[in-house]
Amino acid sequence: MIKCIATDMDGTLLNGKMEISMLNRQAIKEAQEKGIEVVIATGRLYEEARSILSQAGLDCPIISSNGAEVRQQDGSVTSAVAFERKRAKTVVDLLNHEQIYMELYTNEGGYTIDIEKGIDVIVDLYLSEKFSESEEDVRNVAQTRFTKGTIKRLNHFAEVLEDDNQMIYKMIAFCLDKVFLAEVRAQLEQIDGIVVSSSGGNNLEITAKGAEKGIALQRFTKEKGIDLAETMAIGDHFNDLSMLTLVGRPVAMGNAEDAVKSVCTNITATNEEDGVGKAIYEAMNLQVNR
Repeated sequence: MIKCIATDMDGTLLNGKMEISMLNRQAIKEAQEKGIEVVIATGRLYEEARSILSQAGLDCPIISSNGAEVRQQDGSVTSAVAFERKRAKTVVDLLNHEQIYMELYTNEGGYTIDIEKGIDVIVDLYLSEKFSESEEDVRNVAQTRFTKGTIKRLNHFAEVLEDDNQMIYKMIAFCLDKVFLAEVRAQLEQIDGIVVSSSGGNNLEITAKGAEKGIALQRFTKEKGIDLAETMAIGDHFNDLSMLTLVGRPVAMGNAEDAVKSVCTNITATNEEDGVGKAIYEAMNLQVNR
C-alpha cells in the first residue's frame, strides 16, 4: 500500500511551460485527501518550488536543493545538510576558473554574479530543447527569476562564502558544451565530501555529501512513520536515482533518461502527457482493487 509519493519537478511534475497540469494537480489533491503524504523532491530552491506549487493551488512538504533541505507544509525546516565552508570555496573557485556560469543556493536564497549571462544561458538551454515558445517568451520567463528576487546578484561569491549566517546548500553550473561539462565534472569528482549530479543534459549540480534526494526522502518517511517499501517516487533524471533506487514503487517518466528507466519497475507518460497524475491514479487504483 502506498502511503507516500515523492515527485521531482523539472521534467516530471512540470511540463515544458514550467506549469503543473490540471490532471497532475487533481491527482495530488486526491492523494492527499486519501491520507497519502505527497512530497516534492526538487533541485530547485525552496522559494522557487513553493511559488510554483502555490500558483497551482497545491501545498506540500518540499525536499529542495537536491535534498540539502527538507521543509514541512508550514515552511519549517526539519533537516538541512550544508557544505563545509572551505569545501564550498574549493568548488566555487574551480567553477570560476573554468569560466562556467554558476549559481549558489543557500538557506536564504540563490545568488549569481552575472544576471545577464544567467538569462542568456537559460534562454539558450531552453531553446536547445526545441520547445514551442518564442525566444521573447522564454527570455521573459528567465528574467522573472531575477526580477522576483529568487536569484540575487552579488559582486563576488565571497560575500556569501564568508557569511557565517548563510548555509551553503548547492552550486549549479550550466553549459551547452557537453564535452566541456564532462571535463569539469571529472575535476569536481576529485574533491572529497561532495556529490555531483545533474537534472538535465546541460547542467551539473553539486551538493555536500549526504545532501541527496534519496537520503532526504528516507529521513522524511522515517519521521512520518512510513516505510520506504510503502513509498512511490517519480523522476526523470540522474539526480532522482538516489530516491528511485530506495522506494518500493519507483516510476520513471516517459521522457526519462534510459539509465533512470532501467532502475524503475514502472514507466508512466511524459511530462507533457500528465505522467505524474497518471502514475498517481494508477497507484491509487491498484490499492482500491486489491
